[in-house]
Order: sequence, then C-alpha cells, then structure tokens
Amino acid sequence: MARLYRFAVSSAIFGNLSLVLLLSHASTDFANSLATSWQAEQLPVNWALSSRQIAMSTAPMTRNSAAAQLDMTPSSLPRFKWWFSLPRRRMSPRLYNPLSLLLLKKAYADSKQVEYANTNGIPFLAMARRHGMTSTLSEFDGMQIDMSLLDKIEIQPDGKSVVLGGGVFAKNIMEKLWNAGYVTASGSTSCVGLLGPALGGGRGRLEGYYGVVSDSFLKLNVVLANGTAITVSDTEHPDLFWAMKGAGHNFGVVTSLEMKIYPRGVDTWYYKTYIWTQDKLEAVFEASNNFHNDGNHAGHHLKEMAFNMGSYTIIPDISETEGVIFWSFVYRGSKEEAQPYLDAFDAIEAVSTEDGNVPYPEIPGVSGTGMNSALCDYGLNHVHYPAGLKVWNVTTQRQIYDLYNEKIAEYPEFQRTTVNMEDYSHEGVNAIDPDTSAYPWRDRGLLSFIAVTYDPNPSLDEAAIAWAKETRDLWNAGAPDLLPSTYVNYAHGDESTESMYGYEPWRLEKLRGLKAQYDPDNLFSYYNPIIPNLNPRSTHEENFQGRNIGAKSRGRGQ
Repeated sequence: MARLYRFAVSSAIFGNLSLVLLLSHASTDFANSLATSWQAEQLPVNWALSSRQIAMSTAPMTRNSAAAQLDMTPSSLPRFKWWFSLPRRRMSPRLYNPLSLLLLKKAYADSKQVEYANTNGIPFLAMARRHGMTSTLSEFDGMQIDMSLLDKIEIQPDGKSVVLGGGVFAKNIMEKLWNAGYVTASGSTSCVGLLGPALGGGRGRLEGYYGVVSDSFLKLNVVLANGTAITVSDTEHPDLFWAMKGAGHNFGVVTSLEMKIYPRGVDTWYYKTYIWTQDKLEAVFEASNNFHNDGNHAGHHLKEMAFNMGSYTIIPDISETEGVIFWSFVYRGSKEEAQPYLDAFDAIEAVSTEDGNVPYPEIPGVSGTGMNSALCDYGLNHVHYPAGLKVWNVTTQRQIYDLYNEKIAEYPEFQRTTVNMEDYSHEGVNAIDPDTSAYPWRDRGLLSFIAVTYDPNPSLDEAAIAWAKETRDLWNAGAPDLLPSTYVNYAHGDESTESMYGYEPWRLEKLRGLKAQYDPDNLFSYYNPIIPNLNPRSTHEENFQGRNIGAKSRGRGQ
C-alpha cells in the first residue's frame, strides 16, 4: 500500500530559502521529470534548486496548490546515480528509511523548514558531518535537514570573534583562522563538524587554554521546536544558553553562531609519535600517570603540552594478530621546550618514533585524526563505548589489551578496531566554574573509548556490542571511586541520563525544566535525549540488530 506524505513546494511556504529537496521515496516519474527539466542524466551531488525553481518544476503536479501528494512506495526510488552517495554516513547506526533530505544552501536565520515539519507532523533531524554514533539515532524516521553547505566563516572587525554557519567543520575553520592569525577551540578530528561536538561540550586540543569548545560561545542563532528563531547568549535567554553548552542537542537547531577567537601564537607545533610493543604497556601507563601527576594536573605546564592520545591498534607490518601501542603527543611550541615532558617516554624502547614541527592545522593529520584517518572514512560500523577517568589503572589497561587480542583472534573482521585513550590539557577547563554550563565532567581529564570497527555485517553486531560493553565495564570497574561518566558525543546510547548530563540533582532538574519551556513536545529527542523518546520507531535491541547497524546505505546521518 502506498504511503502518502504532503510536501510543500511553493515559495510561499519556504520564503526565500534556497535548498535542495530530495525525496528518497518520491515518485520516479516526478524525479525523472526534474532530471529532464534540467536536461541531465546525472545531476551533481550539490544540485541546488531555489524554492522558485521547485515551485515551477512541480507546477504540473500541484496546479495552484501549495503542496503535492507523492507516492511513497519503495519501488518508486529515484534512479539518479548520485542519490546513494549523498546520504552516506561515516558512523553507524544507519538511519532507517528517512523520507527526505533537505540540503540547505542559505539559511542563516530561516526557520521555515522546522515550522513546516511541525505543521505536517514530520519528525526532523538536523545534521552536518554525519558523525553521530549513538544508537538513539536509530529511532529516527523523518525529514533530515542537512546543514553542510552553511559554511560561512566571517572574522569580525575587532579580531575577537568569528561568525560561523552551522555546517562548518574542524578543518575548514582551523585553516581559515590560522591563515588570518587566529585560532579557536574545536574538536580534535579534522572532518568532524564544529557544532555537533560543541553542543555536547566539545573536547579539543586547545582546551588547556580556552576550555571546552562551548566555553568559547558568545551567541547562538537557534531555531526552536515550534519554528521560532531566537538569539541565545549570556544576556538573551541566558538559561537556555547555559543548556546549549553541554546539552544543546536537546533544545534546537543552531543555524549560526558567534564565538571567541584568539591570537594563534607560535608559528608551528611540535609533535612526536611512538609505537611500542605490548611488553612496554605497564611502563607506558605508569609514565603517563606520572606525567599528569596521578590525575592532578597542578604543577605541570600542561597547557602547552596540549594533548596526547594513545590506542591499541593492529599495524599489519608489525603483527596481524597482536596489537601495538600507538601514542601521539602535541606541544604548542618547539621540540626543545617539549623535550622535558617526553624524557620519560623516550626512555621506553619503541619500535619506531616520528616527530616534527608543523602549523596547527596540520596537527590532526600527523597525529592520527586527519581527513584520511579511519574516523573520517565512510560506511564502516563503529560500535563505541566510552568512560571518563582521572588516572589509568595499569592492571585494567592490561586486561583490556589482552581482551583486544583475544577478540581480534576470534573475529578477524574486527581488525580495524581501536581502543583509545585521550589525555587533554586541562588548565583552561578547570579555570571555568562548572556551574556556568550544562557540561558536567570538568574533573575527568582522561577520556577513553573503544571503537569496534568493521564492514556492515548484521551477523557481527551482537559480538561487537558485547566486546565494546565489556571494555567499558572494565574501565569503570578499574575506577571504583568514580561514578561512571559518559562524554555525550561518544555515548553508545544505553547509558543513564545521569552519566551523560551529571549526577548532581540540580543539573537534571534545570535541564528538564528548560525542556518543558522550550521543547514541551520533546521533538528534539533523537540524540542522547534528556527525556527519552516516548514513541520510538523501534526498540533499543532492534536499533543495533540487523537492519540498522548493518543496513546498506539506506540511512542518512546526523
């Protein structure tokens, strides 16, 4: 039986919004008629139609009406060769059977798309770089709003702030600002959007100086669930501004923002990477604990030693069955200045090392999180489970390593899996009053997570989840004095609300009160929600079984 949906197509509905309306289950005749209208067999990926063009093209179908009823049967999929390349996700889960994709071209202050979705009862989800990895996204089935073309970067005349479109990502903002003599806080991986991580706090290499990414927010242009566009800042809707800095996914679509920028300082950063075999594991983690003073960063000039991260990983040239320990340090300054902090690690015999000085925008590429890294590839399944820590439990790290080798031997398909340990400079984070934002985990300097990585294969999903969960549980068991914490951007999706948004009762009370005020119908409930979605598309177990985590590019990303 055909599914019928009503889609507004006239300029009266969308105003002067320039967008692409792509219907994954639209009438084939309708889709082919558009191709014929533009005399193109294969339209480019960034095909852009103005609202006027859409209205003109659909005039034969709509007559004088403002909307068209379209046949939504699965057999009516468009035949354009480029269609299936548009919605590819970098991360699982796949979104199941979304009915449309709106690719916004210019919408810095337009809220008509949200208003229309609400009027017609269509669930909606804003996305940019498709890195959302939580299982809660699998509950979504509706209209996606792709903001990846909202890439404005405008440095303000006073040189103290930058205005950004909602679709900017780490690489383009790092390069644009650096070339102009500035930096700002952003995530650590080049291909990841700025806003997605920032709305969950946002960890990054400059947090030792400037705090988490959201600490640099000045104001946000937000579209609320009812379609109203508002400005949010310290002086306008200040309570909502507090919530957007750590729990922002729950409250609105940020179409643009203004944030602080800072003089870039040194011309190059120093980096050094090590590869150690497993027999050096205990020495490495003992040196790391000494480096950050067993969880107390005081007394160390760690602001300059901005970030170090390690992983258990398979490097086939060394071994296809036994993981090695990869570790990378980055220092804002010269090799000579960094050396005292690296002496203890240099004393541990390594299989290989590499070092050098490069401009800041090149640091992700040389430290394993650049555009060519596995995290930036499309189409793989990544089953994540994280844990926030203060020190490394060396015994636990050995248990997790042994489990890694055991699972790689049992499931060779998981060979691209990494167990990741991140150690951020924390001076800037700790300098900010934790009560001033919804981000709850300023006392957790270490962030660890496993990413079980493999080609989509439903028969492997259960094993992947079990391994990832066991690893997370080992980390938490090794820190019995800490309540389990979850960096919301790394969450699997089955964690408690408290572990993501804080155990202090006042935090959740305040967030729930703001939710009732700004989103009483809980429309923003697909990304690790404060209030669970009461009408999910499927059960949690279904979300990571078969059709979602292993689906063949049918879903499109967050």
